[in-house]
Amino acid sequence: MLLDQIDALNRQIDQLTTRVEAVIAAIPTAGIPTADDADHPGPDQAAFHAEPTAIERLDEIPGVSRLGAQIILAEVGLDMARFPTANHLASWAKLTPRTIQPGSKHRAGKTGKGNPYLKGLLGEAALAASKTNTFLGERYRRLGKRRGKLKALVAVARSILIIVWHLLADPTTRFHELGADYHTTRINRGRKIRNLVQQLEALGQTVTLQPAA
Repeated sequence: MLLDQIDALNRQIDQLTTRVEAVIAAIPTAGIPTADDADHPGPDQAAFHAEPTAIERLDEIPGVSRLGAQIILAEVGLDMARFPTANHLASWAKLTPRTIQPGSKHRAGKTGKGNPYLKGLLGEAALAASKTNTFLGERYRRLGKRRGKLKALVAVARSILIIVWHLLADPTTRFHELGADYHTTRINRGRKIRNLVQQLEALGQTVTLQPAA
């Protein structure tokens, strides 16, 4: 009896997989006019240079697999017009911490439950991205040292969703990896020096700056 149930579930999985592939194939692909199309404008879609599908572009995000991209599209859809900004999408997904203000003090509250399927997928994607030598992986490591691993994962999950919004809001946009050294190569040197000097002076030290030989 159990084997029969397993066979029945496998058949349902095969049917659903076929249906998912058919729906994905029907998703419109972004295209850009080729030189031939500019010379001979018309409705012929063959004159367009086909761009990667939404699934393929989301699959380029570190930590997001092809199956993960399918789940993201199933939960948020293709139309980003209902989310005016990426922050609106993050807020809808409950990945933006609430600000709690008891009196004159402010403190961050919990993000909320949100869509369990989307948050679960983004959590898995963030965990996978945290193990990579990418901008998202380095972001996790930097935040993890200061705020703890759990909050760092939530922050990376939010970053992934922000990237998703930009990719879906503009079908011609492609994911661009910033690199693990993005933060270190873009530090404002002057501001960093001022901050360090202020810290030393706050400890009662007198600082004299002298350029290295």
